[in-house]
Amino acid sequence: MVKLPKIIQGGMGVGISNWSLARVVSRAGQLGVVSGTALDSLFVRRLAEGDRDGSIRRSLNDFPFPEMARRIWREYFQADGKPTEEPYPATPMHQQPNHRKLIELCMVSNFVEVFLAKEGHQNPVGINYLEKVQMPHLASIYGAMLAGVGYVLMGAGIPLHIPGVLDALVAHRPAEYRLAVAGAKQSAEMDEAAMMRFDPAEYAEGPLPELIRPKFLAIVSSNTLATTMLRRASGRVDGLVIEGPTAGGHNAPPRGKTQLSESGEPIYGERDRVNIEELRRLGVPFWLAGGYGNPEKLKEAIEQGAAGVQVGTAFAFSRESGLRPDLKERLIAEAVAGRARVFTDPLASPTGFPFKVAQLEDSLSAAGPYRERKRVCDLGYLREPYATGEGKIGYRCSAEPVATFVAKGGKIEETVGRKCLCNSLLANVGFAQLRKDGSEELALVTVGDDLNTVGQFLAPGSREYSALDVLNRLLGALAPENDAADATAEG
Repeated sequence: MVKLPKIIQGGMGVGISNWSLARVVSRAGQLGVVSGTALDSLFVRRLAEGDRDGSIRRSLNDFPFPEMARRIWREYFQADGKPTEEPYPATPMHQQPNHRKLIELCMVSNFVEVFLAKEGHQNPVGINYLEKVQMPHLASIYGAMLAGVGYVLMGAGIPLHIPGVLDALVAHRPAEYRLAVAGAKQSAEMDEAAMMRFDPAEYAEGPLPELIRPKFLAIVSSNTLATTMLRRASGRVDGLVIEGPTAGGHNAPPRGKTQLSESGEPIYGERDRVNIEELRRLGVPFWLAGGYGNPEKLKEAIEQGAAGVQVGTAFAFSRESGLRPDLKERLIAEAVAGRARVFTDPLASPTGFPFKVAQLEDSLSAAGPYRERKRVCDLGYLREPYATGEGKIGYRCSAEPVATFVAKGGKIEETVGRKCLCNSLLANVGFAQLRKDGSEELALVTVGDDLNTVGQFLAPGSREYSALDVLNRLLGALAPENDAADATAEG
């Protein structure tokens, strides 16, 4: 019988859950997870900085399509790192059908992240994707599978078709995934335009390697969605992560008519609570997430029948995560003092989902910096595909320039309060884009409501902690047969 992890390390942000964090967690016997969001852009910026530790070059030596790897290396690697006064190189935004260059970038970047997270141990590693960021899915998943990813996790939507994609790709068969297109009317032309396709044979250089099918975990917020995934998914669903509204990142909107608190946050009620007994009856492993980053909550979850918990915020501030050191230091200090504030912003995300944000004066969470930023959409991961007529697809983002969005048929009220998550999330991990006027994109840090509890992982007198400190504290409350993390594991 396969041993299931008691702790899933959340797949956070863009590069917060990086390979070094996931590697430590998986080496210790739990499930380390890398974030698959915008990995192609993050990969290009790492190469532009000169691959400082040589990890990308090392991993590309094992990529099964060497000509593709060499092509990408030659185009984006800057041996001495880009000059500080120059912006990061631009790549085309994803579209349907996608550019071959972007398809190759997705394959290679996802391979590299998973390969490095798996390096030096034999335990499974997972990768997390957002269902709403659809256009990179097929190539990204295939790249991760080429590296032997053990789990694929997906939320921020209803990923019914991903299990079937895994079944196709494990056999190197062509895979399809239908793009959600706003305002599309059913027609043969639109059906064809919206169908994304990926055929591994078109990219192969010689014999294709044998693959394993990763386990698929759907991240859902309700009993209804859990049941829907198990009944209607295109293939096997191996487990569920049940994520409550206190979790960081994107939250599911409250069920029913949205009401806001006096502070402007969505109000969640009884309808948004999950029924644990109903989850147990579904017959698949499940993990609870959102406010479970302490030993008592882990023990409680297991006693209720969960396989364990997913924990994000605690790992986001660990030494190994990709969050910028200055942001870690400031927010840990505020958390220890009990002053850190997290706001569930109903407007920030172009997806329309509530988005949880740590409040920092000089970040995009503050009103002044938000007003001063010139709107630009040059990464486009959260753009909404929409029908332009005659079976054609256009793309718009409610965080792009207002006049541009409205000219594409968007409603002006949908632009109010919208923030450019794509650029801000890259700024969170030290890859802020430089603009022509000399300004840099600002951070926008997303964390869970339990931010003020991270001080529990600090040793007396310390300002930082490791991912192993998190694991050892969380697992220490369990019975002796549930071994704590190996504190000697290599970081």
